[in-house]
Amino acid sequence: MAEHVPPATGSVHDRLRSIWAWISADERAPYVRLFFEVHADGLVHPENYPHQGDAITDWFNALGATFRDVSTGAGDTVTPTLVMAVVRGLLFDLTITGDRDRTDHALDRFAALLAH
Repeated sequence: MAEHVPPATGSVHDRLRSIWAWISADERAPYVRLFFEVHADGLVHPENYPHQGDAITDWFNALGATFRDVSTGAGDTVTPTLVMAVVRGLLFDLTITGDRDRTDHALDRFAALLAH
């Protein structure tokens, strides 16, 4: 996904939409389902996934750079954590419910909140 994180140009909404369009595309659905299955297995069998936390923190630099204009500074890990948590949560919701309209609108609402 890192190569699909847009540069820090354009609006917050455009950047979030670009990430969302790529990660939530129908052709990625089988991989997204596998992603959630592996993470669930990691909760049950953490000994099999000793570096599972890296799947979360590896995105701090890319997302931090992409959303630097709405972060609190160079060392901000909260903004990328929030962006990833919302995208991951909406992706989980979309995977379970298939409700594209609602999850798209939720992402739009989050973008508006993040931009303020």
